[in-house]
Amino acid sequence: MKCLCSGEELRADRMIPLSEILATNDYSASGSSSRAAELEQKQDTGNIEEAESSLRESGCLNYEEARALLGRYEYQKGNIEAALHVFEGIDIAVVTPKMKLTLVKKGERRRRRSQSDAAPPMSIHAVSLLLEAIFLKAKSLQCLGRFKEAAQSCNVVLDIVESSLPGGLRVNFGPDCKLQETVNKAIELLPELWKLADSPHEAILSYRRALLHAWNLDVETNAKIQKEFAIFLLYSGGEASPPELRSQMDSSFVPRNNIEEAILLLIILLRKISLEKIEWDPSILDHLSYALSLSGGLRALANQVEELLPGTMNRKERYHTLALCYYGDGDSLTALNMLKKLLSNAENPKYLPALLMASKICGENPNFAEEGISFARRALQSLQGGCEEMGSVANCLLGISLSAHSKSVVADSERVSRQAEAVHALETAGRMIKVRDPKVVYHLSLENAEQRKLDAALYYAKYFIKLEGGSSVKGWLLLTRILSAQKRFKDAEAVINAAIDQTGKWDQGELLRTKAKLQIARGRLKQAVETYTHLLAVLQVQRKSFGSGNKFLKGSGYPDRSLELDAWHDLAYVYISLSRWHEAEICLSKSRAISPYSAARCHAMGLLYEKQGLHKEALKAFANGLDIEPTHIPCLISIAVVLRHLGTQSDAVVRSFLTEALQLDRMNPSAWYNLGLVYKAQGAASSQEAAECFEAAALLEESTPVEPFR
Repeated sequence: MKCLCSGEELRADRMIPLSEILATNDYSASGSSSRAAELEQKQDTGNIEEAESSLRESGCLNYEEARALLGRYEYQKGNIEAALHVFEGIDIAVVTPKMKLTLVKKGERRRRRSQSDAAPPMSIHAVSLLLEAIFLKAKSLQCLGRFKEAAQSCNVVLDIVESSLPGGLRVNFGPDCKLQETVNKAIELLPELWKLADSPHEAILSYRRALLHAWNLDVETNAKIQKEFAIFLLYSGGEASPPELRSQMDSSFVPRNNIEEAILLLIILLRKISLEKIEWDPSILDHLSYALSLSGGLRALANQVEELLPGTMNRKERYHTLALCYYGDGDSLTALNMLKKLLSNAENPKYLPALLMASKICGENPNFAEEGISFARRALQSLQGGCEEMGSVANCLLGISLSAHSKSVVADSERVSRQAEAVHALETAGRMIKVRDPKVVYHLSLENAEQRKLDAALYYAKYFIKLEGGSSVKGWLLLTRILSAQKRFKDAEAVINAAIDQTGKWDQGELLRTKAKLQIARGRLKQAVETYTHLLAVLQVQRKSFGSGNKFLKGSGYPDRSLELDAWHDLAYVYISLSRWHEAEICLSKSRAISPYSAARCHAMGLLYEKQGLHKEALKAFANGLDIEPTHIPCLISIAVVLRHLGTQSDAVVRSFLTEALQLDRMNPSAWYNLGLVYKAQGAASSQEAAECFEAAALLEESTPVEPFR
């Protein structure tokens, strides 16, 4: 004992008798009381039993085994530094070949079921004892903050076992042997040590090693490692190289990046839950939801949720999660149906998150706006003056739904009433949280702008940009449109230039298009053409950049082809106004290549024919546009203009097209103006109606932005 503590050398082959080992446990260090010695002796009963088990085979312990026993004893007492001092005296290089040979012979003997082979150089209990000593050395180093050394020490345990048993740790070493337990602990500890040592690459390799090698892990331990690995892949912030599998089928899936590998692991865990191999863990679904939402795979997430056995997930959470998946995947109708089922009287009619989400979906579709109002009011009733933040959200959604519904009502009085209620609900939402929510402020600005309360709209738009710190493109666009509605085109262009300077190159598309429209409004058509050309060049470079890269995340900045389509149409209108027919036709051919079925392209083509005096061809083009999109307002107005010019249809037919356009957009000055022309052509009998239409057109023209507020 004195030699071990002082670090003096003993011959490795010197054997220590059992009596000396047992005497060690009776030795009282540092003047300890007899009672403390008794307690320590009781705590170390397992050490003595293992020593006795080993000695039954060999009759004595060598120097390294004695150090392993003493080191474990010191570690269990909490003397970390003393334990580490003892463990460091074990010559790993000397004992490693003997340990490997013992494990190899143990594995071969189990396979052949033969006892005729030569005896291994060490007992399996001695191997277990030394491996545990190496593991405890790693734990000691961890406690002292020496994480890299700890990881290297822990790695030695796995290297010895893996190189000795390349086919896997399938050998049963007996109930008294701790070897399997030590290996399990080392497998779990190694990745954590590499993470603490700030070595993410080594951590990932150790996780993969734990999962790909046959360590004979139980199902729970394997699942725990899979979950921890998936979490590390998702949130570590680094990018791992794809795994190199030694053996795989040609058709097998190999993850290409962190997110794919994490998704694969989490889906395997969900499959284990479905097979009832492990207990239900809701955090697995949370992490999978995050991963699949990043990668645009919400439909796949819905499939995973649907495959879960009944009773695994709470029924309410199941419906809500499925609704979120379908909504995120763009299937709003299916999401709404799921929420309606959840909110039925037979299920949970007062479930607040579902009520708010249903109102949000309905508010985005004018056809369901009235239902959105109902859902929002039910949400407010279920709150009953509770959480003000949630009350603000409910009032905001109520205002959005009321605004959407006001656009579909026929009676002017009801429309004005709905608009007033919408503003009141949004103002209530703002007061509840002291106007700190950018979403509420944005919709207040938008609603006031659409009601042509431009001063209030301008105030809220500026406040929204302040809340967002100038980082929101939609805020800059709304402010610019409000200024253009006030006919402050110079100020609007200054704002849009400032926004372009503060915005990344890939996010400048809408800003550049608005800038071009401002230039058109100021009569600077040549500059507008240059701006559109710049916009189209940016979109082309952006498309090539994203097309050539192996970008995994969907929706992460990939250019929207609809913006490119709109740019070609706008440029065609500019060339038509300049009577440059050939350039306009080139723009429309570019548009056709992107989308052969576009109502906007049909309208631009019809306008080109109309300017060339080809009215019948123009009428056919406008009609084709309505076939593609029956509610396309420019086509409705243009058909009425051409029919009135040709005189082949009655005034009632012409008026019906204009009336339909006004039902879709009552703030359209062109529709009011052309309707006034129809009434004027009918003579004095309709002069009053004509005057009212012209007056409405003039008032609206004074406050019409260069592009719609919404």
